[in-house]
Amino acid sequence: MTDSIINLGVVGLGRAFSLMLPTFTRDNRFRLVAAATPGAPGRKAFEQDLGGRAYENVEGLCGDDEVTAVYVASPHEFHCEHIIQLAEAGKHLLVDKPLAVSESEAQQIVSVVERTGVVLVTGPSHSFDAPVLLARKLIESGEFGALKQIHAVYHTDFLYRPRRGAELDTEQGGGVIFSQGVHQVDVARFLAGGRIRSVHALTGAWDPKRPTEGAYSALVEFEEGAFAALTYNGYGRFPGDVLMEDISELGFAVDPASYGGARRRHQAGAEQSEAEQKRQRNLGFADTRALMNKTPISHEHFGLVIASCEGADIRLHPDGVEVFADTRRRIRLMPPGIPRREVMDELHAAVAKAVPPVHDARWGMASLEGAIAILESARSRAPVLLKHQCALASHWQSIYTEPEIFHHQQ
Repeated sequence: MTDSIINLGVVGLGRAFSLMLPTFTRDNRFRLVAAATPGAPGRKAFEQDLGGRAYENVEGLCGDDEVTAVYVASPHEFHCEHIIQLAEAGKHLLVDKPLAVSESEAQQIVSVVERTGVVLVTGPSHSFDAPVLLARKLIESGEFGALKQIHAVYHTDFLYRPRRGAELDTEQGGGVIFSQGVHQVDVARFLAGGRIRSVHALTGAWDPKRPTEGAYSALVEFEEGAFAALTYNGYGRFPGDVLMEDISELGFAVDPASYGGARRRHQAGAEQSEAEQKRQRNLGFADTRALMNKTPISHEHFGLVIASCEGADIRLHPDGVEVFADTRRRIRLMPPGIPRREVMDELHAAVAKAVPPVHDARWGMASLEGAIAILESARSRAPVLLKHQCALASHWQSIYTEPEIFHHQQ
């Protein structure tokens, strides 16, 4: 099926799906044909706005012969159940991070995917971002010697955005570790070559009304010889996008008037419940419809990232990278024509051309293990050794559409 359109289904029509919708509707290699969600308003919106079939449960997608691949965008705590059902039905899979909420669930997923032979791509994740790919390409070139250190830091208001109860329960995959830490671990693994040796971390849970981890700092040691210092704070004071040229995580210009908005709305006690506020970010509401029609002005990012090699420091920007060597140069990339195209490049190559995915189930399990190790290390106050790690696939550069270099400035 090398040139045929891949028919997509989706499980879950919440925020994760809404953020991928502009990608699905603009990439002509794919066609959205079906969805599964328990909410009647979401099913109605999918049928009316996108012209597809909508089912109340995953079984409907499993039995839909037109669906080739499914985007699993259900809440974290349901990933394992849904992935197993779909894999057993022979559906290829794109799974929003995290892959699961425990190592045992991740091992079940790896087992069923490898037994059934379906494709699984763990994404989207920020290791797909074009500046990350460009930085890894520069590191692999050997021009600047071996990678020695990664510094990554991001501050957001994550914990004060509308949340379901499960999103504030660590055991169900809530808090910043599963939603945000996986991103940062994934980026660091991609840049460093994949295999984490150990994690030593502390976490912060500082608001009893938001009873889950909202911050962490982790020292990550890699088998390849480098180490990374990863810090994330989701308590919403300092806006981390200031360090990224006032470009938001999704690649849009930041409105200065939005500063502190999530915390203010939370503290004021909005008339609507958090669950209702959360629901209004789903398919069928104005926020999603507006997002469908917006085009990012830059690539996505996950805060400040600096990769230090023996002969240069490489700083990632939303529009490319900056290399600080004997001379200083900035490599700027054209804005993405299709947001998150790299995710779809990998899924298409795997499903249509049988190219093994880079972010496969084992990669997803390894990044999840790194995130869980942050929790375990913080609880034990000791380093945690990892055992389910895998290396970055050597063929990764052959998969992604080469981003066009807009400007190469010395």
